[in-house]
Amino acid sequence: MSSDVSITRGDTDTLSGYERVVSFLREQLLSGQLKTGDCLLPERELSARLNVSRPMLREALRALAMIGAVEIRHGVGTIVKRPDVSTLGEFFSFVLAQQADVIDDIMEARIAIEHHAVRLACRRATQPDLDRIADALKLIAETIHHVEAGGAADFCFHEAIVRAAHSPTLVSIYGSLSALMMRSHLDRREQIMRIEGIDEFLIDHHRLIFSAIVDRDVPKADDLLTRHFEIGAEFRRRATMLETAHRMGERRGAASPAVPSNDPNARTHP
Repeated sequence: MSSDVSITRGDTDTLSGYERVVSFLREQLLSGQLKTGDCLLPERELSARLNVSRPMLREALRALAMIGAVEIRHGVGTIVKRPDVSTLGEFFSFVLAQQADVIDDIMEARIAIEHHAVRLACRRATQPDLDRIADALKLIAETIHHVEAGGAADFCFHEAIVRAAHSPTLVSIYGSLSALMMRSHLDRREQIMRIEGIDEFLIDHHRLIFSAIVDRDVPKADDLLTRHFEIGAEFRRRATMLETAHRMGERRGAASPAVPSNDPNARTHP
């Protein structure tokens, strides 16, 4: 590693010791002065140059090691690693799960990712990619009346499209949100399964999207995906209205119990 250590951003007295270490590592990687496999300066020298105590430095490096940014090798030093982006999944799950209306927010992110992914998939999908999407489509038809299995098949279909985009960044971001998106799939699936016409929509519309990808028709695939989410939202709106009407009916029934027919005071109707 270069001996020219500096913090080019956030180099202020307001930064904590941990923030100084993280900022240093980030800037050194972005500038190219540090690369995967490089060994950081010895602890004593690095703590002096970053103006942090050695205990604080050790704590910061341990935290970075936990997310896979570095590896601490006893007797060797601290080695820069390429983090496994899949570990972001648990982080996002814990952070986002504590926010209100997280599912709606995740849905918006999912739509943005899938729109770009389907455009790329039309251009980049290989035969194995198309086979994977076709298998997921077949599974959707086979599990159409099962909430959990059907929701999983639906998710696999959309995930296969993202993978067919051959964009490591899109795949990583999508994968990091997969646990929350799967929950969204199952919740929404359970909600809309009682609506008439949902079976045809789930099978036929996924098939149309797949055909557009096979035909390499970017505008059509993108438009179909837009309609797919719009129609899905309409089914959920109708399901919500149905549930609301059902609850109101139950409340009215509870407030006005039926009078037994053998009650002498029962009202009669012509």
